[in-house]
Amino acid sequence: MLETKIFNTETTITLKEKEDTINFLYDHLEEYGDKKEDITKAVNFSLKINDPALKPMPLGGFILNGYMDNKLVGSVVVNKTGMSGYIPENILVYIATHRDYRGKGIGKQLMKKVFDIAEGSVALHVEPDNPARFLYEKVGMTSKYIEMRYIKK
Repeated sequence: MLETKIFNTETTITLKEKEDTINFLYDHLEEYGDKKEDITKAVNFSLKINDPALKPMPLGGFILNGYMDNKLVGSVVVNKTGMSGYIPENILVYIATHRDYRGKGIGKQLMKKVFDIAEGSVALHVEPDNPARFLYEKVGMTSKYIEMRYIKK
């Protein structure tokens, strides 16, 4: 059975739990992941940790971790956007399931819990070839548009 733990500005995350979460996401996001420093920024933002790389002070959000037999098997990082309506109130920045536990419904359980916890709508970005896209559709997410980015160098 999946047990979950929520970390936000009202709950305490230990340094070990934070490091375990960052390392877990880095390891299990695989080709859809980011550098550890970027994962750390998203985690700090969700917890409103004063990080010099995040200016102004982050809006917060939450981390939802899933455990089976006291082992971290899934993690989600959600950041508040500070917007409403035209942009969803929350962005699901990262979601990962332990590679040895995929296909067991953990991602689906975590997604449903995210929707229950989040205040307002939730958006996420997903690569078109990411097989998790079908999970997101199963839990009721729809594709509104294609995201395009200009990345300043």
